[in-house]
Amino acid sequence: MTAEPRVLVIVLAGGEGRRLAPLTNDRAKPAVPFGGSYRLIDFVLSNFANARYLKIVVLTQYKSHSLDRHISQTWRFSTLLGNYVTPVPAQMRRGPHWFSGSADAIYQNLNLISDEQPDVVCVFGADHIYRMDPRQMVDHHLEVGAGVTVAAIPVPRDQAIDFGVIEASDTGKILDFHEKVVAPPTMPGDDTRCLASMGNYVFDTETLVEVVTPSTSDGVRTDIGSHVIPALTRAGSAHLYDFSTNLIPGQGEIERGYWRDVGTLDAYFAASMDLIAPVPEFNLYNERWPVYSDHPPLPPAKISRGPGGESVTVDSSLLCQGSIVSGGEVETSIIGPECYIDHSAIVTESILLPGVKVGAGARLHRCIVDKNVIIPPGYHIGDDPEADAERFTVSEHGVVVVEKDRKLLAAP
Repeated sequence: MTAEPRVLVIVLAGGEGRRLAPLTNDRAKPAVPFGGSYRLIDFVLSNFANARYLKIVVLTQYKSHSLDRHISQTWRFSTLLGNYVTPVPAQMRRGPHWFSGSADAIYQNLNLISDEQPDVVCVFGADHIYRMDPRQMVDHHLEVGAGVTVAAIPVPRDQAIDFGVIEASDTGKILDFHEKVVAPPTMPGDDTRCLASMGNYVFDTETLVEVVTPSTSDGVRTDIGSHVIPALTRAGSAHLYDFSTNLIPGQGEIERGYWRDVGTLDAYFAASMDLIAPVPEFNLYNERWPVYSDHPPLPPAKISRGPGGESVTVDSSLLCQGSIVSGGEVETSIIGPECYIDHSAIVTESILLPGVKVGAGARLHRCIVDKNVIIPPGYHIGDDPEADAERFTVSEHGVVVVEKDRKLLAAP
């Protein structure tokens, strides 16, 4: 019987998330709420928890307080068998400078690897929405004997500029790797799609330590996508893992291969809307592969007529614990914890983060409203593009974003 490999998980959570501003103005990108009850980082951590890979370090850097607190309060494993999830802030262990890239972040924390002495290191991103059993990827990595295995998924050609794109042989060996190039190569026989890296890697430990350690001959490799994977590709030790072959208990066929990079406001909005379709592409209700998070002791969501008997309508929406809809109308929306929607208010195709209050008669359409914003009675957002652009951030596709704690003047 083959011995179980020792696996250490490194989750990279130190990026700035500039394209997701203003949601990242006051928090790290992996700490951005998603799906009402979760944070972005909960999805990758849940995958490893479900797979029982329970030695996890999370490398943080920018605006990490809320992320560090979420991990410390939520992600607690039993220490009896040495299991842990721990945030590791930038410590300048290699000199007076912050992380200059994903590979440099690992280099500056090689002590974590030497302390654990794993056979395999999983290096995954912290801000994607998907379900995956990483054990299957590790098994594939060990079977092919790769130095690094890169999880891959087809993406439309017009989106591939934002990804590392893979050219591979029929056996899965990576022949070339193109990191965010203007004209990426398409898949053989399909000129509409490119084979993209998901930003999830499984490394042989010795290979990882060697490739991130600076040498006089090869110089400094600061980024995994730009430097490490191309170097290992040239060395002939990089292979791909076909994400579409990953099987999850309880997962429907429509969800198979679902993966979303929510790096922009429009991508974040679209992935959120995926949750509330009649047959959702990503199903939060899979009891056999749950998404874990911190669920505070709040009362159930409440739907009732308004104080004057106003009727209430809620359709195709998620209502989180502690939220109240009192005589309002909610359609195709996600209402976060402790939100309140007053009578005659209308909320459509919108995402309300925790603690948002919507006044009587207010109207919100295609909005993302960050935490603790109070929408005054009669206030309209989302029906006048010119007025919205003067007051708020508006995405490329017209989604209006109201930043956290914004003080809005009463409607005229």
